[in-house]
Amino acid sequence: MLLKKDQGPVAVVDIGSNSVRLIVYEDADRAPSPLFNEKVLCGLGRTLASTGKLSPDGVKRALRALRRFRAVIDQIKVGHVEAIATAAAREAENGPEFIAQAERILRRKIRVLSGTEEAELAALGVISGIHAADGFVSDLGGGSLELIDLRSGRLGDAATLPLGGLRLIDASGGSLKKAREIVDAELGKVDWLEKGRGRDLYIVGGTWRALGRLHMTQMNYPLSVMHNYRIPADDALKFAALLDHQSQSSLAGIRDITSARRETIPYGALVLERLIKQMKPRAVVVSVLGIREGLLYTLLSQEEQQRDPLIAACEDLARQRSRSVDSAYELCFWTDTLFRAPGPTETLEQRRLRHAACLLSDISWRAHPDYRGVQSLNLVAHGDFVGVDHPGRAFLALTIYYRNEGLVKDELSQNLIELVDKDSVKRARVLGAAIRAAHMVSAAMPGVLTNTPVSYEGNRLVWTLPDPYSNLEGERVERRFKELATLLDREGEIRVGSAYQLAAG
Repeated sequence: MLLKKDQGPVAVVDIGSNSVRLIVYEDADRAPSPLFNEKVLCGLGRTLASTGKLSPDGVKRALRALRRFRAVIDQIKVGHVEAIATAAAREAENGPEFIAQAERILRRKIRVLSGTEEAELAALGVISGIHAADGFVSDLGGGSLELIDLRSGRLGDAATLPLGGLRLIDASGGSLKKAREIVDAELGKVDWLEKGRGRDLYIVGGTWRALGRLHMTQMNYPLSVMHNYRIPADDALKFAALLDHQSQSSLAGIRDITSARRETIPYGALVLERLIKQMKPRAVVVSVLGIREGLLYTLLSQEEQQRDPLIAACEDLARQRSRSVDSAYELCFWTDTLFRAPGPTETLEQRRLRHAACLLSDISWRAHPDYRGVQSLNLVAHGDFVGVDHPGRAFLALTIYYRNEGLVKDELSQNLIELVDKDSVKRARVLGAAIRAAHMVSAAMPGVLTNTPVSYEGNRLVWTLPDPYSNLEGERVERRFKELATLLDREGEIRVGSAYQLAAG
């Protein structure tokens, strides 16, 4: 069943080997926003390796959580609910009995995923949130590890291995030395890992997100956004090797690790370490989106799937927070001319980021002028939109900061500047200056920028304001346009009046 945009809240209940989670999304679209998100660490698969059954305490906690989730779903008046279960429910002897109880509580059928389906949905989750993702997707849960080759948007070889954190603890009797032997033996059965050499390794799952958070803290990283956090493979290998020798007591003092995650962190680090050694990727990339988002992605129309997730998210923000999304799109096209020869040219990715910045350019207009720069910087730098890597996110944040604060105040943006190269900083300043000038004429209203184009003429940057827009020219417009022209190594000229009337159409 395909879902339609604007149909209202959509819920996914995910019954995993370690956690049971409910996410209610605001709507079914390319960049879904969580309306409600709750997770309960139940440990269903804690005793799976030793007994072949779900943990009795885990079953009790999971059923209690599902009763609450059903009540929340009813309270929000969710129109469509999807429910899935993974490795523990699939493999346990008492799995069918548990699923039957869970279905009575949720009042709907639960889809028990195969290992291959888990891997494929995790890969689709990565596709839905990381632009042009290409590499290996690895999803570590409490009961299993899924691996799948993702190349140019297509799903390839897949495997599911009994290497989930809780399962490893159970199977090894709590011995990291024995767990290492188990991991090496299982990974040795996957004869296509060498296909990942020199490519990205996308890691999915709560334990690996916690590991990524620890690395981010250690590096004093300037962003707090976990999604698309990239670690060079050598650094990730050293860090994982350090963590997989830690005891729970040694991790207890680390604020970034919850007590519930301390148990599985060393085992998750062990799996990552051994996987990196065998696969030899170029980098490890954290994906916050996984099976649940992959499932939602499968329910979208092909047209919706093909939308750019970053542009979709920025458009949604523009509709919610800016004065006119139509004006924001006009700004995209107005700035196209600035970034064509003889001006600075751009790649397709740079053009994509520029258009995203234009869509975000007016989202802080309601804030007090003294705080717009700070607010917009934080909103963009730490926003929950996807489809952009961290250097791209920093570029967007810098552009919107310069748009609001001007080009002379850099103190709040210094940490972000560390994430981008000099060319990106210059582009952010040029685009920020262009947006500042454009908004002085358009007042963020549609129908103006399409009729007041800019152009290059020799060493001049010319802005034409024909009638009936000629009276929009003024001192501040002239000053801001001069700043833009200077950044582009041009002389700025504003032409006004009926002599420069544009041809109709």
